[in-house]
Amino acid sequence: MPAHPQSAADVAKPAETRGLWLGLLGVAIFAMTLPMTRLAVGPAESPQLPPLFVTAGRASLAAALSIVYLLLTRAAWPARRLWPVLAVCAAGTVLGFPLFIALALRQVEAMHAAVVTGLLPLATAVAAALAFRQRPSRGFWACALMGTSLVLGFAALAGGGALSAADGLLLLAVLSAAIGYVAGASAARQLSAEQVICWVLVLSLPLSAPLTWVTWPQQPANAAAWGGFAYVTLFSMWLGFFAWYRALALGGTVRVSQVQLLQPFLALLFAVPVLGERLDATTLLFSLAVIGTVFVGRRMPVQRVQAA
Repeated sequence: MPAHPQSAADVAKPAETRGLWLGLLGVAIFAMTLPMTRLAVGPAESPQLPPLFVTAGRASLAAALSIVYLLLTRAAWPARRLWPVLAVCAAGTVLGFPLFIALALRQVEAMHAAVVTGLLPLATAVAAALAFRQRPSRGFWACALMGTSLVLGFAALAGGGALSAADGLLLLAVLSAAIGYVAGASAARQLSAEQVICWVLVLSLPLSAPLTWVTWPQQPANAAAWGGFAYVTLFSMWLGFFAWYRALALGGTVRVSQVQLLQPFLALLFAVPVLGERLDATTLLFSLAVIGTVFVGRRMPVQRVQAA
């Protein structure tokens, strides 16, 4: 008997599943960014590497790796129409998010930053819905709002209801990353995921390279600080995006972005061995609750507009 033809939904499901798994890998890599950045810049009472150097230096070194990758793969130059999109991505993910995070983490602990940046999934979903004219279902938005509310509730509980000056920097980091992620996802529809981050870093090099030189540390930093800098350079600024942009292209920006709800709690878990911070039962309970919203949200329908 002839096989029944597959519907578009049946064909899309395997790609969305791969996108979600790759998104989880990217989130795990990015979750280490906060504790590693905290190691790199150090607290205010024991500063290590300058925040601007960490921002520019990681972009410059990752750009050098990108040039090698693009040459080895003989990648063609992106079409001229893509350069504005790549520039927006660079402004958000290469400059804005790393700089605001580094400045904030000089003032607050990684656990505090983790709960505040838990707003990123909702910000990314909203930015994607506006940019791509996607129409998530009410159930999807309900799950997204519930997960975000849990994150905010945890932040309020952990901070005693008070916000620090660094919270403004963290919110700016969230906004920068959301816009950058959506721009990167748009570019990933026409370029490979690997080429997107590589070209974004190369585009940023005329700014990042001089800033690295100007802000090179004048005071010695400990080995842990340089180790944190190495991680955010190789993984946070480069390899993590290989997985992340591929995930957004395969699974859809609005849906895959909800996996980011796990990121603040993974960052909390990683902060225990990296920074010696204490994980309590409340953190674990909130983490499990957020994971539940992610699994429910991924089953909610999302109307996707196909690229022309």
